[in-house]
Formats: sequence, C-alpha cells, structure tokens
Amino acid sequence: MVTQLPSSTPKGIMYPDSDGQPMADNTKQFELIVWIKNNLELLFANDPNVFVAGDLLWYPMEDDNKLRQAPDVMVVFGRPKGYRGSYKQWLEDNIAPQVVFEIWSPGNRISQMAKKFEFYERYCVEEYYLYEPDVVDLTGWQRRNSRLEVIDQMVGWVSPRLGVRFELSEEELQIYRPDGDRFLTHFELDQQRKQEKERAEQQRQRAEQAEAQLEALHALLKERGINPEQL
Repeated sequence: MVTQLPSSTPKGIMYPDSDGQPMADNTKQFELIVWIKNNLELLFANDPNVFVAGDLLWYPMEDDNKLRQAPDVMVVFGRPKGYRGSYKQWLEDNIAPQVVFEIWSPGNRISQMAKKFEFYERYCVEEYYLYEPDVVDLTGWQRRNSRLEVIDQMVGWVSPRLGVRFELSEEELQIYRPDGDRFLTHFELDQQRKQEKERAEQQRQRAEQAEAQLEALHALLKERGINPEQL
C-alpha cells in the first residue's frame, strides 16, 4: 500500500523540496546512485514499511529549514513507502534514516564530505557508506554507542540493517543480496525480464504441444474402438 504523507507543516515555515544542486556531477555517479537505489527498492519491495529514496532532502529538526542533507541514497526502516517531496523527520515518527550511501564525485570537497559525516553522526545514522568509483574504494562506518566508527574491513562486509554483502574487484563495487544474487544494472534487469518472458513462452508452447499430443492419442484410440477413459 502506498501512503501519501502530509506535506504541510505548522508555523508557516517553508521546507524546500530542492536545494538547487544537481543529483549527480557525471554519468558514472548518476548510474551508481540509481543502481543502488533501485536494487534496494527491489530488495524491500514486499516490505511496506521500508522507505528507500535517492537525493531526497532530509530535515531532521522542526523549525530549522537550513539544517538539511540530501543523501545520494537513504533507507528508512519503520516508515511506509510513498511520495515525499522531502523527508521531514518530525512527521515520520521522528525516525532518522538508518542507512545512507554517498558516491564521491570530482566536485566533492573534503570539507563538504566532512560536514556530511558530522551530520550523519549527529542525527543518528546507523550505517554510512562512501564509495569513490574513480579509485574503486569503499569506506563504511557503523554506529557504536553515539559515534560512527570506521569499519576496518569492507570487503566481504555484511550490512547489519540491509543484509547485503559488499565486494570490491579491481574495476568496480559489487553488492550481493542476502540470497546471494548480485545487484543488477538496469540493462541486466531488462535482459533478465526478457529471458523470463522467453522461458514462460517456451513452457506455454510445450504445454500446448503436450495437450495436442494427448488429444491426438485419444482420437487414435477411439478410432480403434478403445475408450481412453477405461485405460
């Protein structure tokens, strides 16, 4: 069930749905954001209380519309799926996103990323993952007590919240679902859909062929004076 949450806020304070910044600085960053976001949506498609979003402004505190971040991807457990112009935490049972992904781009500055880290640490993100595609480097942090502490070994790391496993080759990041299947690209998902459609068509044709053969056999038996129902 898709839920549309109230968009109005009290006291006349405006919480813009856009910060005027582009979602991505280049095609590689954009494709990675979409890849992670879409695969996480598929992973939790049957759970109505897991909300996944990409590049959505998150306001953690009411009455402060300057305090905000737009994670490349965020996952919120305990909140319904549905449309949001922004994520206003006080309208979401005060539940903060538990998992956040950021994709490093050439336009990012170290000071900017440090501020993001401080924001995520302060406002209760449980897992934060930062991927640098140009150097194929993944850094992760997990909340321990009140701090985000670096995860020493990311290769083979399994997210406690998501259940996914991270692997790094010399060329790219790979993420695996709890069932062992790899996160697929849009092209791979489309190819998989086509293959499943072809398999279903082949099964239909085989079933029709078997039915036709059975009918032919029954007709032959009747021609010879044999009742198929008595066999």
